[in-house]
Amino acid sequence: MSDEELEIAKANLLRDELKSYELEEDDIEILETDLDDYGSETYLPAPPVLAVVGRPNVGKSALVNRILGRREAVVEDKPGITRDRVTYRAEWNGRQISLVDTGGWEIDAEGIHLSVAEQAEVAVELADAVLFVVDAMVGPTASDEQVVKMLRSSGKPVLLVANKIDDAHLEPEAASLWSLGLGEPYPVSALHGRGVADLLDAAIKVLPQQSKIAPDEHIGPRRVALIGRPNVGKSSLLNKATGTNRAVVNELAGTTRDPVDEQVEISGKIWRFVDTAGIRRRMHRQQGADFYASLRTAAALERAEVAVVLFDVTEPISEADIRIVQLALDSGRALVLAFNKWDMLDDERRIYLEKEIESELAHVDWAPRVNLSALTGRHLEKLVPALEVALENWDRRIPTGKINAFIQELQASNPHPIRGGKQPRILFGTQAASRPPKFVLFASGFLEAGYRRFIIRKLRELYGFEGTPVEIGVRVREKRSR
Repeated sequence: MSDEELEIAKANLLRDELKSYELEEDDIEILETDLDDYGSETYLPAPPVLAVVGRPNVGKSALVNRILGRREAVVEDKPGITRDRVTYRAEWNGRQISLVDTGGWEIDAEGIHLSVAEQAEVAVELADAVLFVVDAMVGPTASDEQVVKMLRSSGKPVLLVANKIDDAHLEPEAASLWSLGLGEPYPVSALHGRGVADLLDAAIKVLPQQSKIAPDEHIGPRRVALIGRPNVGKSSLLNKATGTNRAVVNELAGTTRDPVDEQVEISGKIWRFVDTAGIRRRMHRQQGADFYASLRTAAALERAEVAVVLFDVTEPISEADIRIVQLALDSGRALVLAFNKWDMLDDERRIYLEKEIESELAHVDWAPRVNLSALTGRHLEKLVPALEVALENWDRRIPTGKINAFIQELQASNPHPIRGGKQPRILFGTQAASRPPKFVLFASGFLEAGYRRFIIRKLRELYGFEGTPVEIGVRVREKRSR
């Protein structure tokens, strides 16, 4: 009998012994758990792309939320909240569409507003059709007329949306928009949903069955959330990875509000990167757009598989940095630590940084570290092996036979301390889940937190688990009374 067969036989024996203990229904489910393998990568036709453009504060994000049927885009009653072009998946009458929300387009824009306007223009180029949103209560403006010129030059089908027609008696207000030369305006109320169904029916008629512009979607690339404090370089990293100005980058901290989702290729591997809003302070102290941006960052993290936490090496590791690492840990994602602006690091700061990492990040010393420069792209390729290692361990499944052999050896050499005249004993162990690895131990008594941490440390020594949190749950079960 081989060593592996012997381990399986012993594990089955321990499992059988558990039958003499009081087990609950979910205990039996855990004992019978069989983890599925990760699916293979495939390609699917991309759905048609519908871009939503217009001046600031005409209600573009509110219209996007109304079409989606949920509060996804950040909305606040002041202009300039949306800055990047953000893609959402929507459905109307059984048809899938990619809905692109954009920042406000203004003439003579400067600084960050110029970057926002450029993103809106790119969104039109990459769309199959456009919803041009105008505030019907204000009427056509000089900026609206400039947007019309841009839209005409694009050659894309355009639907003119007369927003803020909240009641039937306001519909005559939309008549002034005929002067823009885009045909009949569609009166809608993004706030109340009035007229949106008719607008979508018209949009579906001009959209192709599948996008003529967007490439076929690659289904299966691993999803990577870029998180960190404002201005640590998350958007710069996304831009360098895509080779385009995909996200708005500005020295002004907090530029990104909505998560920006993009498929990228680094060193021949395809990934789906999500650039998120920087987290400034504790969520309960945030207000307005910053609060909702933080909520969306947390939601983006939930959709991701691995979190890349970015640090600015030119500044000391702060309480906010530690809190963001904890957010990643609480989400159960795989974890990579990326130290950005490495090209700006001098020898003196490097010494202090190593000390800070040793003291402040000791609890995540298992996470791979990458030193890079998002601005220049230096060492960007080193992110790939770090992500691969973290995800491989996040997916990892340890055979039940090996787990129980490990536990028996551990208990023989380092038994649990005796408490109250009793010594708890681990009866059986199994891996109940992966992503991240979760182990369930059935024990005859309570296992102290220190002993659980000791088990995790020994598991890491034996199996590595680099880049992933490891969780242990203990189920105390008593023997059945005869």
